[in-house]
Amino acid sequence: MKVTSIAGSTALLSVMFLFAAGNAYAANVAVPAEKCDAAWSMASPGGDTIAKGTATPLVLDFTMVDSNKDGVIDKDEFNKACSAGLVKADEATVNDMK
Repeated sequence: MKVTSIAGSTALLSVMFLFAAGNAYAANVAVPAEKCDAAWSMASPGGDTIAKGTATPLVLDFTMVDSNKDGVIDKDEFNKACSAGLVKADEATVNDMK
C-alpha cells in the first residue's frame, strides 16, 4: 500500500511538472515586428543601450542580440533581433504593447 501511494505521488508530481514546464514555454512568444519599437521602449525606457548585466527578460540570449559583440545592445541591434524573432515576451505583455 505504501509503495502505491509513493508511485502515485511521483506520477502526480511528474504530470504537474510537465504541465508547468509546458505552460512556461508556451508563455513566451516572439514579439511581432510591428511591436519592436514598443518592446524597445519597455526594454530601455530611457533609450540607452542595454548592458549585458542589465538585459531585460525580453532578451533571452544576449550574445545573439549583441551582433557587434561590444557588450551592449543598441536600438538597431534590438530591432534586428526583434524582427528575427529573438525578442520574446509573454502573450499578455505582447498584447499590451502599443
